[in-house]
Amino acid sequence: MAVVIEIGVSRTATGALSNRARFILAVLFSGVLLVSDLGLSSAAAARRGDKTQLPDLVEKLSPAVVNISTSQRSPGAQLSGDAGRMQKKLAGRSASLGSGFIIDPSGIVVTNNHVIDNADEIKVTLNDGREFEAVLHARDRETDIAVIRLDAGGVRLPFVSFGDSDQVRVGEDVFAIGNPFGLGNTVTKGIVSARNRDIDAGSFDDFIQTDAAINRGNSGGPLFSMNGKVVGVNTAIYSQTGGSVGVGFAVPSDLAQIVTNQLLQFKETRRGWLGVSIDEVTPQLARELGFQRPQGAIITLVRPNSPALRAGLKPNDVILRFNRRVVNTVRDLSRAVAETAVGEMVPVEIVRGGRRLTLRVTVDRREKNVLASNLQGPLPAGAVQSSGLTLQKPSLEVTSAFNLPTDTEGVVVTAIDPDSQAAIVLRPGDVILEIGWERVLRPNAAADKLSKLRNLNSGPVQIYVQRGDKMFFEWLRP
Repeated sequence: MAVVIEIGVSRTATGALSNRARFILAVLFSGVLLVSDLGLSSAAAARRGDKTQLPDLVEKLSPAVVNISTSQRSPGAQLSGDAGRMQKKLAGRSASLGSGFIIDPSGIVVTNNHVIDNADEIKVTLNDGREFEAVLHARDRETDIAVIRLDAGGVRLPFVSFGDSDQVRVGEDVFAIGNPFGLGNTVTKGIVSARNRDIDAGSFDDFIQTDAAINRGNSGGPLFSMNGKVVGVNTAIYSQTGGSVGVGFAVPSDLAQIVTNQLLQFKETRRGWLGVSIDEVTPQLARELGFQRPQGAIITLVRPNSPALRAGLKPNDVILRFNRRVVNTVRDLSRAVAETAVGEMVPVEIVRGGRRLTLRVTVDRREKNVLASNLQGPLPAGAVQSSGLTLQKPSLEVTSAFNLPTDTEGVVVTAIDPDSQAAIVLRPGDVILEIGWERVLRPNAAADKLSKLRNLNSGPVQIYVQRGDKMFFEWLRP
């Protein structure tokens, strides 16, 4: 189930919330379902998705949707602030409920990372009542996806398969299956309300929005198209009450499938890395370049020893295509790079000085160059490490490396341990302004504050963060 947390959100160009205003965001346990051969008599009938077809689909798909319960030792009485968890204190232990899906008959299950995060025990219950113990195989905190394995004792289990979320259209009928409030498998139906939503949940936001009822505990449940394929991972809702108000978000299955395959093969993600800082193309720049509308991503900084530098990319280049994918926004480029295989050489189409050029770049690995940077070997002068974070003052070198204003105040996050809790909510280049409502201006002061809270076993602490032109509150476990 989900914890409903109160966080700060800044106003964007189109947003309705003011800087440091707050809203309730219920992040739900989510997963992605794989769908087995449904054996339908007519593919056309499946696409129609009429009322007589939906019960057949639900009957065939439900056996592969599972309920997940976890438990962990609870040293204190505090309630966890981790987004997406609704916990009950039971005899000194913390229990949570969510959903998941079976992707292989041997017992491989995909769910959200926050469903099983810090769990000492994981139990999976099938729709027919069978229960199995499970162990964590691998996780990806950035997309909130985890793979667990059941001890099925050689029994073949029902499973399902991914659909093509890129083909999903706004207005299309969809339905969700999940475990709201721990009630067991529940079906809700709606439409695709919007695509490509950015809700500031992470670096790879590209959510499908739906009005199918999604509630606490639906994390791990799939969003199905009417041909019985999973097109999304139900992940979050906007709500003033913690219940569904018809604004839910699902991770597209195309992204979820890439992450799942990498976790199964490598037990970790291997995302592409270009090594640039980028910004949106403004309407004025678009007019100067002769574009009818803003498009592309402009390079503001090329990092040393990066694939971009070796390929000949320069500041002020505007990237229009990456690996043959159209780049309309910064998010388009971030996703295209991340989804490119490490070591692959791909074309990059740019505009430089009014001329169109095509360069070729060999993509490096993001996890090696971003999240884990500065975590090995000696720390830079003045840097400290705490709670999985490498923290530095906003020196000229640091502000230049992360494209921050020279008058930045606060403590800059220059690296993050990918296995830490901090990797869920923070990114390199974030500036921490406050910890527990106290202003922090020096790395040592921030580290001391986190250390004291950790020793007090105080639970998650609220931090105030600046990311680009946005400022927001988050919860960090010291």
